[in-house]
Amino acid sequence: MMGQLFVFSAPSGTGKSTIVRELRRTVPLLGYSVSHTTRKPRKNEKDGVDYHFVGTDAFKRLIDSGNFLEWAEVYGNYYGTSFSSLDVQLSRGLDVLMDLDPRGAEKVKNRYADSVLIYVLPPSLEVLEKRLRERGTEDNAVMRIRLEKALNDIRNCTWYDYNIINEDLEIAVADAQAIITAERCRSVRQAGKVQALFDLS
Repeated sequence: MMGQLFVFSAPSGTGKSTIVRELRRTVPLLGYSVSHTTRKPRKNEKDGVDYHFVGTDAFKRLIDSGNFLEWAEVYGNYYGTSFSSLDVQLSRGLDVLMDLDPRGAEKVKNRYADSVLIYVLPPSLEVLEKRLRERGTEDNAVMRIRLEKALNDIRNCTWYDYNIINEDLEIAVADAQAIITAERCRSVRQAGKVQALFDLS
């Protein structure tokens, strides 16, 4: 059976990347789609592990050659998901985590209809603003843009399959683990295993 896609989206500063990192560390048999980006690496990010960090010209060549399932420009940086990074893992039956903005999530859902979309929310806009300020990577103008975009995305997050409110990181990670476990236990995902166990062919 083909693997399952688990797509995580969230406003910047919500803790989504930390949740995804914890899932990669704790959930067995879970791959990760390493996106390409033109943005500069953050502290502790590694090329080829967190992202493929490339220049703008290289990114545009990948667009022109049709390598991306989805790509977008976000706050002046490009992000994209290559077909090869997904299809190889899925064809091996591996479930794959993705970290995408809502536009990218929608494109993935259109191509992979059974993908599971999870939106991570902050407990409030005030908390989100505090987290962004503590990160110290944005000036006031960029901060305003991020908060406006966050509010707009939150208004539209109900089309996702699941919403997780990240007030407490440990609980948010447990919620995400529970979603993955529940999806893996769905009858349609267990059909082959049940047939083999009970010789129902």
